[in-house]
Amino acid sequence: MDFLTYKGKPLVRKGNEIYYGDMSEKYVIKFDVLSEKEENGQKVPDKMAISLMLSDTSLDEKDRVKKKSEKQGFFEAMDLGDVWLTRALKD
Repeated sequence: MDFLTYKGKPLVRKGNEIYYGDMSEKYVIKFDVLSEKEENGQKVPDKMAISLMLSDTSLDEKDRVKKKSEKQGFFEAMDLGDVWLTRALKD
């Protein structure tokens, strides 16, 4: 299955959750859409919660979260998520 990518990493949406990163790597970013707004006749994510998470799904979600934040706007959230993921994967 082919996924939409951003900067070479998969970007997958399921309902109000968006995952960014490769599950075979140590970390991924999870975005939760907290609110949406209408733009050009379409609903787009507005307020976003961002979580840097371990990709190990055998752990409880609360134990997987290493960093959290909220941003206004999808692109601001993506920028922060990409920085966090890039730094985490370098360590």
